[in-house]
Amino acid sequence: EQKQSSGEAGNEDIQRLLFLQVALSPPVIRGFLSSHQHLRAKETLMGKYGDDSKLIYELQDQGGELLALRYDLTVPFARYLAMNKITNIKRYHIAKVYRRDNPATTRGRYREFYQCDFDIAGQFDPMIPDAECLKIVHEILSELQLGDFLIKVNDRRILNGVFAICGVPDSKFITTCSTVDKLDKIPWEDVRSEMVGEKGLSPEAADRIGEYIQLHGGLDLIEQLLQDPKLSQNKLAKEGLGDMKLLFEYLTLFGITGKISFDLSLARGLDYYTGVIFEAVLVQQKNNQVEEPVSVGSVAGGGRYDGLVGMFDPKGRKVPCVGVSIGIERIFSIMEQRVKASGEKIRTTETQVLVATPQKHLLGARLKLISELWDAGIKAEMLYKKDPKLLKQLQYCEDTGIPLVAIIGEQELTDGVVKLRVVTTREEVNIPREKLADEIRRRLEPCSLSVQSCLTV
Repeated sequence: EQKQSSGEAGNEDIQRLLFLQVALSPPVIRGFLSSHQHLRAKETLMGKYGDDSKLIYELQDQGGELLALRYDLTVPFARYLAMNKITNIKRYHIAKVYRRDNPATTRGRYREFYQCDFDIAGQFDPMIPDAECLKIVHEILSELQLGDFLIKVNDRRILNGVFAICGVPDSKFITTCSTVDKLDKIPWEDVRSEMVGEKGLSPEAADRIGEYIQLHGGLDLIEQLLQDPKLSQNKLAKEGLGDMKLLFEYLTLFGITGKISFDLSLARGLDYYTGVIFEAVLVQQKNNQVEEPVSVGSVAGGGRYDGLVGMFDPKGRKVPCVGVSIGIERIFSIMEQRVKASGEKIRTTETQVLVATPQKHLLGARLKLISELWDAGIKAEMLYKKDPKLLKQLQYCEDTGIPLVAIIGEQELTDGVVKLRVVTTREEVNIPREKLADEIRRRLEPCSLSVQSCLTV
């Protein structure tokens, strides 16, 4: 799904058309052309993902052109802005991305999966759009009721300032950042070993970095670092800390700082981030039946990437951007495991009523009745058999969670009624045929897919 608003006066309709039809429209709308939109020229993607570049699927088409499957939705979005000279836009995008990774389905890690991105591009006052992105993440995770969560925030400028005062050469900032990004997966000792052994940092520099990146807190920590005699002298770090303080002031007004942590270990390994970065993780995931938490890694991440659009613009013109990506598949993985552990039955269909017959040779009666219900806007279905047994039809409703059964037999045909059965209570009542659709609506209107107790009202 796409949604966007553009601030380009006079060009809004043209941009919307281009945006929806060419760049980001749902694949089902564009048919065969959509499959090609998952491909990008290899050079478009390379050099923007740090160590994760090895996870890009590289392809070679029949004409010999080097191509790759898109790794995320951010780089294609930035390229679209540059190609169409768009400097102000706000949009969301739900689509597939691809990673040449080791899949782990129980942890929500796949090679082909959906992401939902929300991005704000344009020249605005500091931290206002950034705060909105964090507010969106907070709203989504709160509404989904996945359990306790924490949104970690940091700033690439603060990290680079830390690296600088710890003696890391400028040329090693990005590679060091990629190593720090592993701190949520491996112990500090292993991160330190990689810094020294693989990235070539001195043991002293690694130890100084360790003192900083193990800090986390809120406004108090920001004030503490602003008073740090070394960090406060670094221009980049001072800018980052000033913006971080402003961000927390806005988040306080949004009333969400209880779920926000300023965490210096957060690095986000992608090369294109230039300022604020953030990542949402589930802190605890338990239910009454299972004591072990469900671990699927982060469920959302994002940040500011002010230089990415300029990499695709022929004149290098930059468009400031900030955005967040929601890991849809990972969220589904958590929800599925919770349902499985609780034994709760979830409806997998929106069907409101099953049309059934108790005797043989009544297929015509079923077809006629279901057609009447369809025409009335009722979501109805029936078994694709000429003479199914009634017990099998009722069992199908039990298995799929269909709440009502419309039974039409020889007696009902004679009387001009339909027997309406509530699956959960087995209550049955005869309804005049012409009033059946209204009765189904009346019984289902106050109910959700998972609540059937009001069917007997």
